[in-house]
Amino acid sequence: MADSAETDADDPQQRYLNRELSWLDFNGRVLALADDPATPLLERVKFLAIFSANLDEFFQVRVAGLKDQIAAGVRSRTPDGRTAGEQLALITDRAAELSARADAIFLGPVCGQLAEAGVRFSTWAQLDDDDREWLADEFDRRIFPVLTPLAVDPGHPFPYISSLSLNLGVIVRDPVTEERRFARVKVPPLLPRFVVMPDGERFVPVEQVIAAHTAELFPGMEVEDSVAFRVTRNADLTVEEEEADDLLEAIELELRRRRFGKAVRLEVEDDISSESLDLIRDELELDEADVFAHEAPISLDGLWSVYALDRDDLKYNDFQPVTQRRLHPDEDDAERNIFTVVSEGDVLVHHPYDSFASSVEEFIRQAARDPHVLTIKLTLYRTSGDSPIIAALINAAERGKQVVALVELKARFDEENNIEWARRLERSGVHVVYGLVGLKTHTKTCLIVREEGDGVGRYCHVGTGNYNSKTARLYEDFGLLTGDPAFGSDLTQLFNYLTGYARDVEYEKLLVAPHTLRPRIVELIRREREAPKGTGHVVMKMNSLVDADMIDELYAASGDGVRVDLVVRGICCLRPGVPGLSDNITVRSIVGRYLEHSRVYRFANGGGTAKPVHYIGSADLMPRNLDRRVEAVVPIEDPALQEQLDQVLGVALADDQLAWTQRDDAWRKVPRRGEGDGVGVEAHLQLEEDARKRSEVEMR
Repeated sequence: MADSAETDADDPQQRYLNRELSWLDFNGRVLALADDPATPLLERVKFLAIFSANLDEFFQVRVAGLKDQIAAGVRSRTPDGRTAGEQLALITDRAAELSARADAIFLGPVCGQLAEAGVRFSTWAQLDDDDREWLADEFDRRIFPVLTPLAVDPGHPFPYISSLSLNLGVIVRDPVTEERRFARVKVPPLLPRFVVMPDGERFVPVEQVIAAHTAELFPGMEVEDSVAFRVTRNADLTVEEEEADDLLEAIELELRRRRFGKAVRLEVEDDISSESLDLIRDELELDEADVFAHEAPISLDGLWSVYALDRDDLKYNDFQPVTQRRLHPDEDDAERNIFTVVSEGDVLVHHPYDSFASSVEEFIRQAARDPHVLTIKLTLYRTSGDSPIIAALINAAERGKQVVALVELKARFDEENNIEWARRLERSGVHVVYGLVGLKTHTKTCLIVREEGDGVGRYCHVGTGNYNSKTARLYEDFGLLTGDPAFGSDLTQLFNYLTGYARDVEYEKLLVAPHTLRPRIVELIRREREAPKGTGHVVMKMNSLVDADMIDELYAASGDGVRVDLVVRGICCLRPGVPGLSDNITVRSIVGRYLEHSRVYRFANGGGTAKPVHYIGSADLMPRNLDRRVEAVVPIEDPALQEQLDQVLGVALADDQLAWTQRDDAWRKVPRRGEGDGVGVEAHLQLEEDARKRSEVEMR
């Protein structure tokens, strides 16, 4: 933490935090859940896997981007005043520290307690003769047939190593010629990451089983060395959209090119010989700083297979999402018409506590079947396999309705899935649009036009999360179902903007990036500064706070006495609690069983003195969300629903079980209340209980 007495608010490094280092801090909080004895044992295993996968993506995108900047000679500095090279040096040290900590957590407390629970990780050296005999048979029957050794010599250049694949590097010696050669054996992803022994309790890393039998792959040769390694490559896409005649084809081409992205990280076993390491590193053109040596098995994201064990006693208690009372079927068990419900008043759903299936999916499913529905328009950023929403859209199109799906082809790491969805929808008669050149469409919106009386009614869903049935069980998100004509008009304008040509589009209530969102948020922050003394209050809940201009607005509000409470799950580049800069700003982060994903903005005097306004939507306060994406943020106007939002924000600000608090540049776990300190609050359990009550009580 910086010395507050010496803080210079004009010094970029003392005014802002670095976004990359802040993201690593977030992943450190994920890792802390794996180290927390209060976390159920297999959940600790899951958080190790999530930590590892998060770090993979960070290197594929963020580290790769910094390396590209260095290679291109870019000399610009970030808002916190650092060059790409300076950031890379700091990132490397911090990532190495976190990786070593993850290894220690896995090999220490997690493996120890798993063994006590009957789940043991064994190395080849720990196995007895009977075990090895069984594994030798398993290798011959199931593993050997799918392996392909690739030699490296003048006639065989160093083979292409695909990103994130697990490999063995082998040095063999020809006993006749005495020549020594290097070969690579890829561990096919179709093999299980861990081989389960016949007792069902012991797990052996598959690369160790292969390493013990490499002689069978090189008959007549002497195996002198073998080591597991893994390469991470640049996975970012570079698409020249304005020059592409067909965006879909351009994305497919870039996806093929991505396979051959430049290597950015090499992971190896910590006992690798210097000969093997130098050879692999040289061939991949990596520096010593790019090498990460692991004491634990490489790639802990393979632990997902362990988490899948049927051991509910080692996991969080299962929670079944509930259906709000207003959406319950009628007493005679007949289907409740969701358009009738929404026409009687807005419905605010909070996932995963409120069922996604009985609210958002039902909204679209009924629209597909309703003979009075004329049109369905929806944005798709990420969706799940066997998506009921995709099925409903296809059903609607086949019934002759006008169905429009705006599929964002540039959704990172979901590009191939989205191309598949787009083609499937097009074949079914859905009008598929790929978004706007130069902008990602990140908004989560659905518009349904229904024939009613002499005219039409328009029904809308605006959410903070994707139309993804799978993540809706794991991600915390809000969604508004409304029949308000103003929202219907605004979404009509938005979809016309997305699918056609339009300038100077005006919206009555909706805030849309990159047009009205930024200036409106600034206006609302400044309005709090003008409120009667002691009443200004801003509460924001988001995934990331990066935008320097927005941070400056919050600093200015703090300076004028406005209380600012921020709940930021991931990156936060603001320094809270710094005297003279951010005295009135608090920042906390909730990390637990569900991924905090909703964006909620509350301004105590946004509607006039003591008249709060609330917004939910898809946008974080990052430059990309405010300036380079299409985002939609919607006001919540019903006082009862505003109260529901306030309760959720109150729980997030009261949590003392999952919460971390930031002061200046340091994150610390919020102290858990002990006996005599009152009852502690675990946000996710509290919100599960609140949802159960909400399902039993009429909200209106």
